[in-house]
Amino acid sequence: MSAKPKILISDSLSSQAVQTFEDMGCEVTVSGKLTPEELQHIIPDYDGLAVRSATKVTPELLEKASRLKVVGRAGIGVDNIDVSGCTRNGVVVMNTPFGNAITTAEHAIAMIFALARHIPQANASTHQGLWEKSKFMGTELTGKTLGLIGAGNIGSIVASKAIGIGLKVLAFDPFLSDERAKDLGVTKVELDDLLARADVITLHVPKTAQTENMINADAFNKMKKGVMLVNCARGGLVDETALMGALESGHVRGAALDVFAVEPAKENPLFGHPRVICTPHLGASTQEAQEKVAVQVAEQMANYLVDGAVQNALNTPSLTAEDARKLGPWIELAKQLGSMIGQLTDEEILDMQIEYCGDASGLKHEPITNAALAAMLGTKFASVNLVNVRDMANQRGINIKETRTDSAGDYQAVIRILVSTPAFSRSIAGTMMAGRPRITEIKGIQLESTLGRYMLYITNKDQPGLIGAVGSRMAESGINIANFHLGRLTQGGDAIAFLEIDSAVSEEDLQILQSLPQIDRCRFLEFPEMTDA
Repeated sequence: MSAKPKILISDSLSSQAVQTFEDMGCEVTVSGKLTPEELQHIIPDYDGLAVRSATKVTPELLEKASRLKVVGRAGIGVDNIDVSGCTRNGVVVMNTPFGNAITTAEHAIAMIFALARHIPQANASTHQGLWEKSKFMGTELTGKTLGLIGAGNIGSIVASKAIGIGLKVLAFDPFLSDERAKDLGVTKVELDDLLARADVITLHVPKTAQTENMINADAFNKMKKGVMLVNCARGGLVDETALMGALESGHVRGAALDVFAVEPAKENPLFGHPRVICTPHLGASTQEAQEKVAVQVAEQMANYLVDGAVQNALNTPSLTAEDARKLGPWIELAKQLGSMIGQLTDEEILDMQIEYCGDASGLKHEPITNAALAAMLGTKFASVNLVNVRDMANQRGINIKETRTDSAGDYQAVIRILVSTPAFSRSIAGTMMAGRPRITEIKGIQLESTLGRYMLYITNKDQPGLIGAVGSRMAESGINIANFHLGRLTQGGDAIAFLEIDSAVSEEDLQILQSLPQIDRCRFLEFPEMTDA
């Protein structure tokens, strides 16, 4: 029985998350706050690392994380995680994009109200015994226009709530379809149009190279005078210096910020400004949201480590537990095809094409393709897995193509791999029979064969004497032949012999076989032992 996956929780997660891990078959350690050096010291013992925003997953940490398979972020933002580094090291990065959505959207709506009615300032004034009704004259929101930058999970909830309180909503989002905009009840516009028309602008986009400082001096100049700005998304979306200038000039009526360019924000030029409302990154800070994302990340990480299911991953295709079970045999076939073609190909591989034929065309192809590619590259390079395999292929300039066709020839479903090198092309195809992978074609030659741990691959001319010569050599070396499969293009033409044998073949045996007049090429292949499902 295999050992339980070991999980390290290095940030504060609820006890229910710990219980979820344990109920799903994981061993859990809750470390409490650690220095980077302390974390680097213990991380080699763990398969999974669960974090919020405090723990930093750095290149230095990943270098020490020799058995780490998954990092789970209880929340949306992964600014504290080196996602590219995780990908290179074959570590899945997961987040919980839906658990915080309602809570963060509600905070944005609260900030809009607070801006419109000066609630924090009026509260402070009243506590001081002042009665400054005229000083805190507000603005009514009903009938005003809200400019929504980003209409994803959180932005769409903000839109719904804003419409409910009588705001008209303009939305800018490059990924927002006309149909989705209609369903949300928003008007889809370009960014400049939104900036010019909105009375209130709220941001709900991630921080990327494209969105960093997107609300800058130029953007403020395009806004109408008296606009209110809300940012509960990510620090760094708003140029804080430019915002200060727009506030001082009176062009911006007020700003409400839950996030800042530098966090924790112990000091900031905007602090103390009478028309700026600040909160310490509270968007996700409700008991409900914290519990929800903690349990969700525990479920996702445990599902991956125990069943191979991938959900809400940022660097590998999603795969449900049901998909993992359904695709398992096909992934095993892809691994065997990829390993075989990798072992047979000594030259540089330029292109790899995978054809999904017949019923296989309806399979979820990304995990299968990744499995084949990882097995192929795994015959050449160490430390390749399903997470980093695309990155490794890109680094080596391997072009990957996937095609689908309704016809599988004589079979119900077939997967075919074709690779190209500077000198030649090679193809191998296989199918599933009785729940087991089986080779159906090599280099266009029809041949049905299972794959055992040890295989002997021979290309030859279809001439008498091959079977006897090979059998005699194996007998002299004390190697038993379990299965002997033959295929040919035409009588007397190119042919293939594919043998399953019970033990490895020596280099001396290969040289003797290679010297036989019937044999063009002889290769010994070794495959991982399959376990019965």
